[in-house]
Amino acid sequence: MKRKICVVITARASYARIKTVLEAIKCHSELELQLVIGASALLERYGPVIDVIRKDGFEPDAVVYMVVEGENLVTTAKSTGIGVIELATIFDNLKPEIVISVADRYETIATAIAASYLNIPLAHVQGGEVTGSIDEKVRHAVTKLSNFHFVANRKAAERVIRMGEDENLVFVTGCPSIDLAARIMSENHDGYDPFEKYTGTGSKFDPKLGYLVVLQHPVTTEYEHSLFQIQETLAAIVSLAYPTFWFWPNVDAGSDYVSKGIRQFREAHNVPFLHFFKNLSPEDFLRLLVNSKCLIGNSSVGIRETSYLGVPVVNIGNRQIGRDRGTNVTDVGYDRNAIIKAVREKIDNCFYPSSNLYGDGHAGERIADLLCKVPLIIDKRITY
Repeated sequence: MKRKICVVITARASYARIKTVLEAIKCHSELELQLVIGASALLERYGPVIDVIRKDGFEPDAVVYMVVEGENLVTTAKSTGIGVIELATIFDNLKPEIVISVADRYETIATAIAASYLNIPLAHVQGGEVTGSIDEKVRHAVTKLSNFHFVANRKAAERVIRMGEDENLVFVTGCPSIDLAARIMSENHDGYDPFEKYTGTGSKFDPKLGYLVVLQHPVTTEYEHSLFQIQETLAAIVSLAYPTFWFWPNVDAGSDYVSKGIRQFREAHNVPFLHFFKNLSPEDFLRLLVNSKCLIGNSSVGIRETSYLGVPVVNIGNRQIGRDRGTNVTDVGYDRNAIIKAVREKIDNCFYPSSNLYGDGHAGERIADLLCKVPLIIDKRITY
């Protein structure tokens, strides 16, 4: 009888982080995939991720609407509570033998709480990492709720073990998002043109001549400053006057301020070198990234996948503070002049060696193999 594994996907980033695990579970002779999709992955204004997931051949067993409108601290807390309520019902109906929760978002802790109180063993992907702000607290809280830990590297494993977790249930698998990066690295990706496949807003230009990519999210603990922060980045990009693909922020507290800043800018300026996208498939986003001159912003992709791809990164602000990073990353504050200077330096030195800091491209299959072997325990005081 196959072991039922329930994976909860709640955002575009969490799909990229877990896609190869879904593939490996689906193909595994001893595992049955149960898929739950919810939160911003269902929302049109974030470029509905559920459509991308379905195109990739994954049909959800359940969907959960849990995002309270407002994108502030209060609505984030309320969305978490709704997530716990709705996911508890879904897990009770699906009766999985293991639930998988990904990374450090508020939906992640909702998944962990619901599974834990239903006595369902919980597996956490990407635990043990240091990121700063509320995300790090959520990540570590999910670690303490989890039974199994699939971590990206040895440093992460050591942190999880220092938190008191059983070292026999902490596995260094690498990050599944690196699996996708490895696939893209193996392709002939010269001349990839997103205009041929995706619609967006703004000017079109020839990607073959070089371009930048911007992806900047709000910082939950600094959400009231989000408008100023995005305005500094916008000013820097305008001064650089370099062809740029810009992606909309995620659903975190403060995203309304970031979106407002972008919209105000677009209404006031007609910039011939900017194009905005809501969302691309995980692979297409990496194809766009690997051909870019530099990634600018504060997304974790600028720490993880780019380390493997060797893409230059200008990381802005504190959202990724403390996270292990490669030599491709330069950190700056929310200052347009510092951003301009760092980006120009990166454009001049646009090659970095590939790093296995977050994995070697085989995490998905490793995690699937472990999911059919780990003991289905609830009490963490198991003895060997």
